[in-house]
Amino acid sequence: MKNWLIVLCALLGLQSVSANAANAFDHSAWNALLQQNVHLLEGGKASQVDYQGFADNEAALNAYLKALEGVSQSEFDAWPKEDQLAFLINAYNAWTVSFILTKWPDLKSIKDLGSFFSSPWSKEFVPLLGETRSLDNIEHTLIRGSDRYNDPRIHFAVNCASIGCPALANIAFQGDNLDSLLETQTELFLADSSRNRLNGKKLELSSIFKWYREDFEKGWKGYNSLEAFIHNYASAMSLPESVKADLSNEKVDIKFLSYDWALNKKP
Repeated sequence: MKNWLIVLCALLGLQSVSANAANAFDHSAWNALLQQNVHLLEGGKASQVDYQGFADNEAALNAYLKALEGVSQSEFDAWPKEDQLAFLINAYNAWTVSFILTKWPDLKSIKDLGSFFSSPWSKEFVPLLGETRSLDNIEHTLIRGSDRYNDPRIHFAVNCASIGCPALANIAFQGDNLDSLLETQTELFLADSSRNRLNGKKLELSSIFKWYREDFEKGWKGYNSLEAFIHNYASAMSLPESVKADLSNEKVDIKFLSYDWALNKKP
């Protein structure tokens, strides 16, 4: 009975306009799947994904993906930017789960879905906004490549199905929760000492901050350096005043940690 309820929820999600007038698109079907199959650890600092659970409810997942596919570019363009960004984040995460299921359970990492000549993120298999796109296209062109959003916190929302990634939230992004959920995911990621920590006087940060450093230096909320961004979240990392002062003066020593690409699966 539970599986049928999830399928029904996904089918209802085929309507592109939510019954909640505050949101342009109803992501409740994706939310139901996340609630059932994403298990939070340490209060949400990390999460494990029950890919077998998603596989058992693949009809519901496919119905949600079909609903995403049904949105036209012109319809999307008419939405407020909060609804647009929530839509793109959810699309990236849902299609990533679907991508993992194409080889589940015979893979140890999303990298197993790539080849010597191309990464898994460059494969074009996502029908979205009238084109067949890659995950890279969603993240780097539609999200990061658009001056419309300019929010570095998206790096703690899009999930690459790996242990090194910020946690996959067990709540769907919507226009009306976008800012608060982005903020929560950012704080939780920075509070996770396995990914970001102070070691003596040296800050050890996730490689995300190395790969996408430029995104943290584009003036979001007036922050024009990675040090200024980290200073803003010093309380999440429990940084002492001396380190906050070094961040303010951009004199802190930063080391970037290696990234764990193992699948973020439930044991």
